[in-house]
Amino acid sequence: VQLQASGGGLVQPGGSLRLSCAVLGVHPRVNLMGWYRQVPGEQREMVAININGGATDCTEAVKGRFTITVDGAGNTVYLQMNNLKSEDTAVYYCFVKFSRTDVWGQGTLVTVSS
Repeated sequence: VQLQASGGGLVQPGGSLRLSCAVLGVHPRVNLMGWYRQVPGEQREMVAININGGATDCTEAVKGRFTITVDGAGNTVYLQMNNLKSEDTAVYYCFVKFSRTDVWGQGTLVTVSS
């Protein structure tokens, strides 16, 4: 099973980006899908998670600005990021917790700068 992430890039403060992460291949049941981010020299932190296609949670720093959604088939997770700030600059990683294993996607860089 692999995760294919896309959607990162350079955006000005106040702008928006949408990240996507698709699950490729036959896979066990998905229990959780989420996004994490990491700044060089710092620990990876949870940004937003979706549990079993229902309940969601996100870190306080992005509440009201970021939204996590999952497609109907449960194979793709999205992160809509609005009103981006410079402190959102990081490498973003998608994460999927299956019934038997956890898988990380490759990182996608988001740079918020004028």
